[in-house]
Amino acid sequence: MVGLKVQRWRNLGVAAGAATAFLFAVFDLYQWALAYAADRFHNDFTFYVAAARIGLKHGWTSIYDLSMQQAELDALGSRIHIAELARYISPPPVAWLALPLTPLPYEVGYWVWSATLLTALALTWYLAAPGRGPERLIHLAAALGWVPVIYGLQLGQPGLFVALGVAGSYALLRVGRPFLAGMALGALALKPQLAFLVPVALLVSGRTRAFCGGVVALGLLGIASAIALGPSGVAEYSARLNFAASVPVNRELTLAPLLGILPVSRVIQAAIALWSLVLAYRFRGRATEWIFVVPLVGGLLASPYLHLDDLVVLGLAGWLYLRTDRKPRWAWVFLLGVALAIEGLPVWGPLPMIVGEVAALVLVSVAALKHDDRDAEHHRSEREDDGGLHSDGKHVAVDRRPEAVDDRARSLPPN
Repeated sequence: MVGLKVQRWRNLGVAAGAATAFLFAVFDLYQWALAYAADRFHNDFTFYVAAARIGLKHGWTSIYDLSMQQAELDALGSRIHIAELARYISPPPVAWLALPLTPLPYEVGYWVWSATLLTALALTWYLAAPGRGPERLIHLAAALGWVPVIYGLQLGQPGLFVALGVAGSYALLRVGRPFLAGMALGALALKPQLAFLVPVALLVSGRTRAFCGGVVALGLLGIASAIALGPSGVAEYSARLNFAASVPVNRELTLAPLLGILPVSRVIQAAIALWSLVLAYRFRGRATEWIFVVPLVGGLLASPYLHLDDLVVLGLAGWLYLRTDRKPRWAWVFLLGVALAIEGLPVWGPLPMIVGEVAALVLVSVAALKHDDRDAEHHRSEREDDGGLHSDGKHVAVDRRPEAVDDRARSLPPN
């Protein structure tokens, strides 16, 4: 009888969660449509197309020239004026990714780009979301209803491509394809600050071939970018990044505003990054999920530059954590609390979110320091350097397991 009651309450909870997630998803998609109807150019995709057109017409050395950016924005009919938060400062691969869309009418290009981002979200969910069966759909609906995801979709930000690269790396590593797993991290070239610690975490955790794959992918993209930009373009890009780092709003979601003194903040963030790598080393014999959870959480805390849409990778870290074994029963409650802290960020500010991130890193530290040898033995076969690792190439062990989008994000400018 007790078991039936527990199951009944669990079913009710799942149903309530599904209904809530679905309603939030529908509402946010509706707000996205309203935002586009109000001003179809008010997004970062506009700048990606402008940069791609500059590259075609004037050469890639000129994509960070603000006067040329303004000329292309005017040619698009965007009525956007270059400002401190309105300029192209993304790495060259973002403009290259938008290149095939430049011959299309702007509106068609925007929705093709958006459809690609939605596909990236669906694939990330497929590879990384926990659970089985219909319950997994709740995670997909909840993702669509979560402010960082829908805000990034409205802006056309490439954060979901980065999330897909990390999720793909995780899935490939689990099926014994370490070098390809590292190659998947080439997506970090689109927005490095979202997961910059992941390749190094692979190295310190003993996934050497995966690290080498990442070095090859990111190295090739870095070399191609440097060649395309040339010395003058690299210098101009560096100037744009230095300027962006000086804009206070770009640091609002980082530790810098709380700590007050920027040099002190940078030292503490560097220490957090190093500690995260120590934790990755501690988790070297544990489940593969930990090797991604730690650098994603620690990396965001250590990032000097962060916006609301960048927090999609924190959601990915949450999904991967929920896939681990031997979690405390209250783990999902904690993750829900962090998600809600981020959901209401435009209302109550970044402090609850940052507290949640720090608490997550503390809890991960406790888990790392309480190393369970039995757990290490159980997961030893997942390490690439284990001589007993085999893959038959058939079984994929991923478990199947305007202004702003709406008023909740109105106070946050696009990056």
